[in-house]
Amino acid sequence: MSDHPKASAPEADGFFRLAETDHKFGLHWRSGSLKYKDFKLLSEGGIAKLYSAFDENLRRTVVYKTLHDHLREDEIETQRFLREARVTANIAHPGTVPLYELGRDRDGNLFFTMKHVRGRDLSSIIDALGAGDSAVCDAFPLPVLVDILIRACETIAHAHSRGVIHRDLKPANILTGQFGVTYVIDWGLAKVWGEPDIAHPEMGHDEDPALTPVGRRYGTPFYMAPELARGDAHIDGRADVFSLGLILYEILTYQRLINGETTQEVVDNLLKKTFPKPSEAAPDNDIPAALEAICLRALEKNAKDRYPDVVSMFEALGELRGQ
Repeated sequence: MSDHPKASAPEADGFFRLAETDHKFGLHWRSGSLKYKDFKLLSEGGIAKLYSAFDENLRRTVVYKTLHDHLREDEIETQRFLREARVTANIAHPGTVPLYELGRDRDGNLFFTMKHVRGRDLSSIIDALGAGDSAVCDAFPLPVLVDILIRACETIAHAHSRGVIHRDLKPANILTGQFGVTYVIDWGLAKVWGEPDIAHPEMGHDEDPALTPVGRRYGTPFYMAPELARGDAHIDGRADVFSLGLILYEILTYQRLINGETTQEVVDNLLKKTFPKPSEAAPDNDIPAALEAICLRALEKNAKDRYPDVVSMFEALGELRGQ
């Protein structure tokens, strides 16, 4: 979500102008999707498209998300889309992107709008660090990366307190914006405690494990907990603890822990292989032993051996930061 809006938007250069803030509000004002203009594609995945758009009523640029046309009648993806919007709206927190509106356009297509975040995702930061980008290395030393993870943990802990498990945590779903703000995004696969899950067809074993597949009941295979990979009936917040451990592993090593060419290979590696320690995978990274210990506890394959909850994990990270 880092593209800049067109110059016609009042905040394009970061400043507001009276000509826009005091813009006359017509008697015949526009509502719903009709009030958005200047659409510019920001990103496009297998399920949805994100645009920047200008809200003519409030005179601000927003992000406008909608399903691909061929999925507009898909019951599962429609349910997931609605869940993402409503969960995001109802667990409002400084670490979730403010959601503004849910509706349908003139053709009946679902959409929702949210804050336009100017920043970058943790995945791109880690990739740049691994490539030795000097500017990124200077901007994101290890303490800054740990702070980003702590803020993500706080957001997830808040969601858990509201009865919501994310289930698709990965570096690409953690955004860091201006002035140190960190957001956790993409709540479309969230599990709401005590509520029936959305029924999903089984996924083929040869699908691309880098993606969150259409119709999947859990998240991206590279970042899912063992209990999700097994399809266990009971899932709790410790599944998110495991995913946060995987993210911490990447922060420490600049490498993904779980690999494989197919989903079945990824699952086999997750369930059957012994994980290397971060210091073994990246011996040149000068990884603090205490951080490695936190990472390894979060990555215990048996959920009972992990941190009991995300609060315990971010408290351990916070204590380390204070030392």
